[in-house]
Amino acid sequence: MLKRMAMVLCKICQKEFYAKPSWLKNGNGIYCSVSCRNIGRKKGEIISCFLCGKKVYKQRKALKRSKSQNYFCSRICSITWHNGEFKEEKHGNWKQGTFAYKRILERSDRPIKCALCSISNKDLLLAHHIDKNRKNNQLKNLTWLCQNCHHLVHNYPEMEIEFIEIIKSYATS
Repeated sequence: MLKRMAMVLCKICQKEFYAKPSWLKNGNGIYCSVSCRNIGRKKGEIISCFLCGKKVYKQRKALKRSKSQNYFCSRICSITWHNGEFKEEKHGNWKQGTFAYKRILERSDRPIKCALCSISNKDLLLAHHIDKNRKNNQLKNLTWLCQNCHHLVHNYPEMEIEFIEIIKSYATS
């Protein structure tokens, strides 16, 4: 006895295709292609990016673990929102406005370079308090140091002495 293949509609794209009776008997034969089957297996949702509004697919796991319940299309949108949301009082390093010392140095007429090694890459430079009092944000107490020199000045007494001598020479000239 010869059974004929049945014509069925794809569950995703509604395209007509032939399915073997054994497929239908076993609960298969509902998708016309592998790509439609993959789409049918997705259990997440298509949502709008919280920042830019772009539509993006998110898995159930990602939807459940979001603390803010804001979903983003990319890391760029996520970081842009985060940097705008967690600033000043909400920022983890906020100490009543005392972390503004880097902006004080940037606005001054001092050249943006390390006081010890003269590196001028702004990404590597840190604002250093000469008297080590983070609340003293006067311009005369601030200087630029690269990350390496900043570590050396804070952890090696001989480098701190050399740093103080260099600062004194700047003050006299």
